[in-house]
Amino acid sequence: MAIHFDKREAVYIQVIRYFKEQIAIGELKSGQEIPSRRELAQQLKINPNTVQRAYKEMEEEGLIYTDGNKPSIVTEETKRIKEIRETLITEAIDQFVDRITSLQIPKEQVFELVQLKLNELGGEEEVKHD
Repeated sequence: MAIHFDKREAVYIQVIRYFKEQIAIGELKSGQEIPSRRELAQQLKINPNTVQRAYKEMEEEGLIYTDGNKPSIVTEETKRIKEIRETLITEAIDQFVDRITSLQIPKEQVFELVQLKLNELGGEEEVKHD
């Protein structure tokens, strides 16, 4: 598990984001066990209380589930997993649009640049815009 921590944001938030991303891309599967709080703290070399806070929030958000003394598992609710993915996509788009808007690049040029980038990445469908 490799998380590159950014000093500008709370570590527990970065841990949550990492798990959301891993769930969204299918790296962590529905019903899959995740490391114990102690194991994750040791792997990431962070305070166990930080991991505890992240796991608590992920449970409250319905990302993971813990049944008594059993290991925590990734949610099996496909609707919740879909919501996680959509939220991450929306956040990425919002950040992109904010950055592009601040650069005052014409929409047509943005569409062209996005199309070029998608083509470089192997996207074959053409981006359509008005």
